[in-house]
Amino acid sequence: MAGKLSARRIATLKEPGSYADGDGLYLKITKDGGRNWVFRYQMDKRRREMGLGRLVDVSLAEARDLLTEARRHVREGRDPIDVRNAARAANATPAAGSGPTLRAFAADLIAAKAPAWRNPKHAAQWSATLETYAWPTIGDRPLDSVTTEDVLAILRPIWAEKTETAKRVRGRLETVLDAARAMGLRTGENPARWKGHLDQILPAPSRVSAVEHSPALPYAAMPAFWRRLRMTDGLGAKALQFAILTAARTGEVLGATWDEVGDGAAGLGPDGPDPMAPLRWDRVDATRLVWTIPAARMKAAKEHRVPLSAPAVELLRDLEAARVVHGGGSPLVFPGQRKGRPLSNMAMLAVTRRMEVPAVPHGFRSTFRDWAGEVAGAPHEICEAALAHTKADKVVAAYQRGDFFERRRALMDAWAAFLAGG
Repeated sequence: MAGKLSARRIATLKEPGSYADGDGLYLKITKDGGRNWVFRYQMDKRRREMGLGRLVDVSLAEARDLLTEARRHVREGRDPIDVRNAARAANATPAAGSGPTLRAFAADLIAAKAPAWRNPKHAAQWSATLETYAWPTIGDRPLDSVTTEDVLAILRPIWAEKTETAKRVRGRLETVLDAARAMGLRTGENPARWKGHLDQILPAPSRVSAVEHSPALPYAAMPAFWRRLRMTDGLGAKALQFAILTAARTGEVLGATWDEVGDGAAGLGPDGPDPMAPLRWDRVDATRLVWTIPAARMKAAKEHRVPLSAPAVELLRDLEAARVVHGGGSPLVFPGQRKGRPLSNMAMLAVTRRMEVPAVPHGFRSTFRDWAGEVAGAPHEICEAALAHTKADKVVAAYQRGDFFERRRALMDAWAAFLAGG
């Protein structure tokens, strides 16, 4: 629908005002920079405005879910503000029982776990999801009184229509209740556990919601696309080239720093690693160059070494030369316009859109995986290691401690040659 908001458009909105998404949902930006969701509606011939939460806590998709529920109350003749106030009043006094309420315990648990989460938004997302879907039903219940029926009462209404959200709600409830049991605040079965419990009652998520994969190009189309991409100007195009050559994730590429690049023996600066110093090409073996991504920036929280092919090295040389010419002001390989910040995560996507390519940056990992298995004939474990996927089989993972680095180097060299049409 024309005029609908999108995550991309929201990121560009700065001026105070109200921005419509449709059906009465607005993003309201205040003069002091506040960004809040509101629902505007008419009840008994009176115009009303209901707050749905801050943008930092409630995503666009979640705001639309809240809107759907509020509009349902309006259609059925109930004022959604009155419904919400009544629910809060009913839950204001905790039910009789020992120990803290579920809501209070979860808040403490989220606060305790937040420092270990790599994304600071996770705590807000946890709180917002549980506040929206779980707490109106069981938030002020004692920890030891929550049952399987309680959990099902929360999940069943959203399991088919909002499957991904329902999965998150279930998983977060399971974590909260497991922690409560570990602290001796409840006993018995975890009513939110999936395997061997809820999976016997609810249909598998894959049966009620199709998995959406990132749009990707077929590998046969890559050489022609690669030629066009090489002729495209801009740092976003360079970042996309590097992502394709390394089969790395978008965030891993955009967060790359110069001190992560080396040959494992020589440092970058004259006295060792220095992200602000020019790369000492005379001190590294360019044919053996390695990009080492630290565990803190990896999805699996494990350091990942990426062998760099000749085109990847050439790309870095060009970027390094430009950095030196412009003063070398950033330790980032792909710096953004804001000092100390990397290129926007929309930069690479913007390149594919301008080129009118039916693919997204993450989809090129899928293209690489198809090529590696079907054309290069690389074994499964080599392909998975190149993509830095975690091993599902924990026993295999315990014994397979190598990263197939040299075999991956040959694979990445072959991938680069394929892209070049060789």
